[in-house]
Amino acid sequence: MDATTSGTPTVQYHNIPDQPITAIVAAPVSAFLRQVRHCFGDSTPGEFPLAANPSIVLHATCSFFRQPANFAPDYELSISELAALDMCQRRAIFKPMTDEERQSLKHRCGGSWKLVLRFLLAGEACCRREKSQAIAGPGHSIAVTSSGAVYSFGSNSSGQLGHGNTEEDWRPQQIRSLQGIRIIQAAAGAGRTMLISDAGRVYAFGKDSFGEAEYGVQGTKLVTTPQPVESLKDIFVVQAAIGNFFTAVLSREGRVYTFSWGKDSKLGHKTEPNDVEPQPLLGALENIPVVQIAAGYCYLLCLACQPSGMSVYSVGCGLGGKLGHGSRTDEKYPRLIEQFQLLNLQPMVVAAGAWHAAVVGRDGRVCTWGWGRYGCLGHGNEECESVPKVVEALSDVKAVHVATGDYTTFVVSDDGDVYSFGCGESASLGHNTAGEGQGNRHANVLSPELVMSLKQVNERVVQISLTNSIYWNAHTFALTESGKLYAFGAGDKGQLGIELANNQTERGKPERVDIDLN
Repeated sequence: MDATTSGTPTVQYHNIPDQPITAIVAAPVSAFLRQVRHCFGDSTPGEFPLAANPSIVLHATCSFFRQPANFAPDYELSISELAALDMCQRRAIFKPMTDEERQSLKHRCGGSWKLVLRFLLAGEACCRREKSQAIAGPGHSIAVTSSGAVYSFGSNSSGQLGHGNTEEDWRPQQIRSLQGIRIIQAAAGAGRTMLISDAGRVYAFGKDSFGEAEYGVQGTKLVTTPQPVESLKDIFVVQAAIGNFFTAVLSREGRVYTFSWGKDSKLGHKTEPNDVEPQPLLGALENIPVVQIAAGYCYLLCLACQPSGMSVYSVGCGLGGKLGHGSRTDEKYPRLIEQFQLLNLQPMVVAAGAWHAAVVGRDGRVCTWGWGRYGCLGHGNEECESVPKVVEALSDVKAVHVATGDYTTFVVSDDGDVYSFGCGESASLGHNTAGEGQGNRHANVLSPELVMSLKQVNERVVQISLTNSIYWNAHTFALTESGKLYAFGAGDKGQLGIELANNQTERGKPERVDIDLN
């Protein structure tokens, strides 16, 4: 049907007068009368105040579509703040917090849910919180699956395996007494183990102490099964770090507490060496949230999260320059390592070896400092560095993870490659492994070298753990993205989780441990 037969007059386009565009734009348009609607607040009638009260609008939208909003209406929340709060509510350590505890954390982080979210995500990223992990302790090992089950193996002279006895065992065995408890973090020290549950409870076993005495014997009582640490029952703990003379724990609010080694106020408090009561770390970090702690032989590093960015504080013994302040003096209270600001580097992960330390920056650069013996700093020499120094040999590598031990350092890149340097004792670096007994796999490495034996695994490595003790032969774990665990280095106590021949005490080439951590 055309326009003529339908009775509709034909539009004569050629009769439309030619007008300049300015005339068309300037022509008044008749306004339709709006229906007056009053929304929340004193807004202009008919205007929906999305910019003014976005959380109110979003809450109403969720109600309209019958979807849970998971928050109460709030006139003060912006869309970005609302999104940050929603993401915070999905984090395991945030979920059980009361409204009062959440507001307190928000205030501590700088008054913004976006800052709270950054704090939570930073802690998860640097500590593998709630993910599978392996801990290469001094003579014994701990493995935590993604579901929170715990396996242990190796030396057990103090009951540090948690199986109710003191028998050494190279076979990974699950700690049955923990069934029904989900473990999210683990720490291993000389003769003792600490585990942290998703409810913030701390379980300890092995030597009944939180640190070795500087002189004499300490921790003679043995605990052979995991027992809750009663002195920490009122603190929701998310991480533990075991040094030689002390133990430190981190609360979900980012507060640091230490045990033992109170002599001469070495950690800012005077207590008996065997004191089992946690002492808050006083000084600069009292009002600054910490996302990660790392314990060396006699010092502690703290990765702090502030509105201005991430920073590192150190406290304890300064011998060798391992505190990073340009001197070798002790610090009784946490002190900011200022060198990272000069390097324009945002620290994201910290690692404290026995005598040296390392940091990975947001841009993938790696810094090391402290004692440089055996080349553990990766600068091509054995000199000490009293302030953090960028490892130039890794300038073409974007690092995401770093691990340190007794004069040994490992770096993991964003594509899963692994580099190691430092002391080659016990074959714990993973180099020169063309065959057992071939090459000098005990050689020290002064600059970072790609660990080809792990490259041949053909899987992306996500975590490295190595022994951090001066009294035990070192071993190393490499955890892959799929949950496979590979071990190499010293295995004389069964700490590799691999059965060795009668005449073997170590394994130079990474070998798969018969346990699936995923």
